[in-house]
Amino acid sequence: MTAIKLKSPVLERLNDEEFYQFCMDNRDLRIERDANHQISLMPPTNSETGKSNNELSRQLANWNVDTELGETFDSSSGFTLSTGAMLSPDASWIAKESWNALSPDDRRGFARICPDFVVELLSPTDRLPDTMRKMEHWLEAGAKLGWLIAPGTESVYIFEPGQPVRPIVGFDQELVAGPLLPGFALELRRLRAT
Repeated sequence: MTAIKLKSPVLERLNDEEFYQFCMDNRDLRIERDANHQISLMPPTNSETGKSNNELSRQLANWNVDTELGETFDSSSGFTLSTGAMLSPDASWIAKESWNALSPDDRRGFARICPDFVVELLSPTDRLPDTMRKMEHWLEAGAKLGWLIAPGTESVYIFEPGQPVRPIVGFDQELVAGPLLPGFALELRRLRAT
């Protein structure tokens, strides 16, 4: 099942606060909004994808606990981007100084910030072209590094501003985040579909 797009002029006119309230009123749903204010409802992930997503978040959070360089977020976290979109990556990281610059009120909502690092995990219900466009949207909004991980094909697509998408094939390796997240290496084998 793919995402359901809600088509209503009323929903498209919601300001950020009204959209936040819409999400809180429907907190059991996975909701995103693109730059054109098109609202999408996503189905829950399957158990295998949820397991992989949990592992991905665990590895990123463990690295962050050791380094204390920023804040990590799970797939339930929404961010309001400069483009007007509100998106939720499967895992993300924001440098400590950027997070600390936000007001406490902004942190409690869908923070008006683009994560520095975003990861999207391609589930069997996701379409690769749609998720590739979402990754491009993250870069347009200010992400410095993005990984699109496809466990089904054991592929990773690396997104960096001003660079062509770089594919990597095979989960018998570690994926290094470079200077942005010094020392972080994702053990891809732990994300294998079983």
